[in-house]
Amino acid sequence: MKNRCIMIFPKFNNMEIINEIRKQYDPLFEKVDPHITLVFPFESCISSQELQKHINHKLSNTKPFELTLQNIIKISNDTGHYLFLEIINGEEKLKVIHNNLYNGILEIYKPLWLNDIDFKPHITLGCFKSKEELESAYEMIKNIKNKFSTIVNKISIENIDKDDNSIIEMEINLTNS
Repeated sequence: MKNRCIMIFPKFNNMEIINEIRKQYDPLFEKVDPHITLVFPFESCISSQELQKHINHKLSNTKPFELTLQNIIKISNDTGHYLFLEIINGEEKLKVIHNNLYNGILEIYKPLWLNDIDFKPHITLGCFKSKEELESAYEMIKNIKNKFSTIVNKISIENIDKDDNSIIEMEINLTNS
C-alpha cells in the first residue's frame, strides 16, 4: 500500500515570503514544499502505471494555465484552524482538475467531508491547535498583500512516507496540444 497525494508545486519568483510564513506556522514546512492539493492523501495498491494512465486520461485536455495567489485568509472549522493563501486567478481550472481526478479509479478515495463543502484550492501557510493561536498568527501577517504568479505546467504525485515526508513519485506535464 502506498500513501499518495496529487498536487501542484507552484514556483514563484517571491517564494521566500511564503516559505518564511510557513517556517513559522506550518508544522509540515520541512516535510513538503508549498503546494496546492488536488487529490487529498489516500492509501491504495494502485500501481504507478495505472495511476499515471488515469491522470493522463483525465488531464488530456488540460493545457498549462496562469495561477495567481494573494490575500491571507483564516479558516477555522471541524477539520482545524488554518491560514491559507487564497487563489485569485486559476481557481476554477483547479476545481475542474480536482473533480476530474476524483472520477474513475480515485472516486472511492474521495474524503467524505469533501462532499459537504465547496472545494477551495489554496496553499496552506499555517496550521494551529486553537482558534486563539490562529487569530494571533493572522494578526501578525494579515497585511502581507504580495501577489504570487506562475504558470502551472505539471501535476505531481507524491508518496508520503511514515514520517510524513514528501517524495515525488512522478510528474505529469500539461501539454499545449
